[in-house]
Formats: sequence, structure tokens, C-alpha cells
Amino acid sequence: MLNAFHLANAPAGAAEGGKGMAGVPGTSSPEVLDPQALARLRELDPSGEGKLLQRVLQAFESSVARLLSQLNEARASGDLPTVRHVAHTLKSSSASIGALKLSQLCTDIELMVRESRTEGLDEALDALTAQLNIVPDALKKSLDPRP
Repeated sequence: MLNAFHLANAPAGAAEGGKGMAGVPGTSSPEVLDPQALARLRELDPSGEGKLLQRVLQAFESSVARLLSQLNEARASGDLPTVRHVAHTLKSSSASIGALKLSQLCTDIELMVRESRTEGLDEALDALTAQLNIVPDALKKSLDPRP
């Protein structure tokens, strides 16, 4: 059951925007963030003077760093309650920034753990880790001024 559960870092290429991750669900689409969700965030600070998007990015990156560390430790020790907690914590914050694939992966993982289904969990966690590596970069790119 958990003997196949192992610490796995992001698949090769995850930090380069998902290149080289064939077969990992949820990582091949070029659109990582939902443009409508980003537009809603921009509407909250239309002039950009409040630097809302920059603050959202900083908060998300900080959260991801902390939670990714917790996730890796939980995977290494087979601590499924912590895996579920991390997935639950990331679910709504990722949806609020428009990372809908990441949010859906979190929902799926949370449900799998709640139902004690470990088959496919490693693959889902690999996809989650890959998304956690590409979403902050996509969010940074969204901060670039539009032409």
C-alpha cells in the first residue's frame, strides 16, 4: 500500500515551464492560469498602484515554498493526513489566482486520500509538484506589462 509511496521531486523539466514532462497529467497545456481569474484580480487594483498582483504572487510563492516542503516530508514518511492537508490548503488559493489545473489536482488528491485510495496517488502528487513549480512562473509572467 504505502511501500510504493516515495519522495519524488518534480519530474525533469518542471522548472522550465513543463518541458519534458510527457505523461504527467495537467502539465502540458501552455495556459497555466485562467485569464478571467487574473482579470478579476486586476479589477481589484486597476491602476496597479496597490501592487495587488505582486503581493498575491509573493504570498503564493511563500505559501508554496512552505507547503511543498511539508508535502515532500509527508511523501517521504507516508503521512497521508499531511498530504491531504497540503492539498486542501492549496486548493482554494490556487483557484483564486486562476491556477485551475492545480486546484483540480488538489481536489483530486484530497479526495483520493480521504477515500484511502493510493493507486495513482504518486502520479497525481508528481503532477501537483510540477504545477507548483510552473504556476509561480506563470504568475510572474502575468505581471509583465501588456503591450
